[in-house]
Amino acid sequence: MEENKKLAQLLFDNIDKTPEYYEELFPKRDLKEGAKVCRFSPSPTGFLHFGNLFTCFVSYSLAKSSNGVFYVRVEDTDQKRSVEGAIEVMLKGLSVYGIVPDEGVIGDREEKGSYGPYYQSDRKEIYQTFAKSLVEQGLAYPCFMTPEELEECRASQENESIKGIWGQYAKCREMSFDKIKERIDNGDSWTLRLKSPGTLDGKCYFDDMIKGKIEMPENVQDIVLLKSDGIPTYHFAHAIDDHLMRTTHVVRGDEWISSAPIHLQLFKVLGFRAPKYVHVAPIMKEENGGKRKLSKRKDPEAAVTYYIEQGYPSESVNEYMMTLANSNFEDWRRMNKDEALSKFPFNVKKMSVSGALFDIAKLSDVSKNVVSKMNAQKVFDLSYEWAKEYDNELASLYEKDTERTKAILNIDRENKKPRKDIAKWSDIKDYISYMFDETFEPCFELSGNANAALAVDVLKKYKDVVNLSDDKDTWFSRIKDLCAEVGCTPNVKEYKADPEAFRGHVGDVSTIIRVALTGRVNTPDLFSITALLGEEIVQKRIDMAIKHYEEVK
Repeated sequence: MEENKKLAQLLFDNIDKTPEYYEELFPKRDLKEGAKVCRFSPSPTGFLHFGNLFTCFVSYSLAKSSNGVFYVRVEDTDQKRSVEGAIEVMLKGLSVYGIVPDEGVIGDREEKGSYGPYYQSDRKEIYQTFAKSLVEQGLAYPCFMTPEELEECRASQENESIKGIWGQYAKCREMSFDKIKERIDNGDSWTLRLKSPGTLDGKCYFDDMIKGKIEMPENVQDIVLLKSDGIPTYHFAHAIDDHLMRTTHVVRGDEWISSAPIHLQLFKVLGFRAPKYVHVAPIMKEENGGKRKLSKRKDPEAAVTYYIEQGYPSESVNEYMMTLANSNFEDWRRMNKDEALSKFPFNVKKMSVSGALFDIAKLSDVSKNVVSKMNAQKVFDLSYEWAKEYDNELASLYEKDTERTKAILNIDRENKKPRKDIAKWSDIKDYISYMFDETFEPCFELSGNANAALAVDVLKKYKDVVNLSDDKDTWFSRIKDLCAEVGCTPNVKEYKADPEAFRGHVGDVSTIIRVALTGRVNTPDLFSITALLGEEIVQKRIDMAIKHYEEVK
């Protein structure tokens, strides 16, 4: 024991604090019973993948649904991979979806909270304090194996089931203090390794909150705790950080399950209580009759920026993520149509064990429903902000007459059965293009019983009777009255009873007018469109349509 203390002092003569100092500095959080402390711990690489966002969304939902704490910790110990400004990009990406940390890193080198520093690169002394303690207890040792020796070891383990430094391969494990001192005095480089207490027949057990009970062989490798520059490995740093930041639940991708024996062993040798693990299955995508992981190389929708650029409202993406996260959410939403998403009783035990299936069509359906419930002012505000950055032409159309634009967006909105045409803000320009001469594209294709000859007769009569000061009932009465003058019936049932007696019905007459004014057979309320187009445009478009149909009839 005395020799271990000598060794610890030799290796860490600059460390004068103890683990007990940090235990007092970062006490157990004063939270209500059942409150969960969760985190998002990105590396500063700059790319926010949809899978990262989803896992973060789960972590955030778990914390907030329990009145707990959600924090951000930056794992930047690998400085070679760091991208300048990456954290700012990630935090901005999260904030778009309402994921704002209660504490931790809140900006580029900006932090708040009592459990920091929240950048791992600023916590070197903390890690070395715990490393020194492990050496004092005989649970860690310096390893002087060179890159060549490590490569030689790897080559000799080609047929071994367990690879790495363990057993006979741990050449420095039992090195004497005098030999270690000689190597250090000689300037030899060293890493600090865990003296693993694991055995070949030992088992590691843990209860994952999604996967259930998991049994794995326990770790026997003497893993590296500190690299030769004194910077910790991910495994060592995260165990110390999760303990001192009092993390209760670690939400992460299920690719980390294979590392669980190492992590649980580290918590045990450090004397910490392990957090609960929530291993989230990857987001899957259907392809050629099978399934594969959503790929940032193959799928544009893998990047979180895709949803921002396309103009999906954050509410829609969050609503969709909850359909992926909890199997009972859609039933809850049907019963609670107007409740805020935050009211949903999120439960990780309702998450898919094998991985949720990403479906862009489903996202669009969810989003159409979300957008349909927004009032015109909100649709205008959100889409205008988006257009100013991503569609200058749409922004210019808005700016011509903002009140008219809001009225256009309000057609068939704010009623019991609003239309569901808009899934994302990039849909809007096409959706309202016929309301502006700059973007109107005439199309004279008809449907139903309508044909060019009937269209000429209808439009010539309508041109003379249309009156933009009419109310909706009067306007529609004029169209019904017009039917008889052109050989149609205002009664669809009457037409169906004797189709040979009529050229068409009121629906066909309305379609002719709709196509002339909008170039489409399907639009929102035609009366509202007519009123907002104005007398001059209505007459101009009717004349254009009459000319076309006269040429083709």
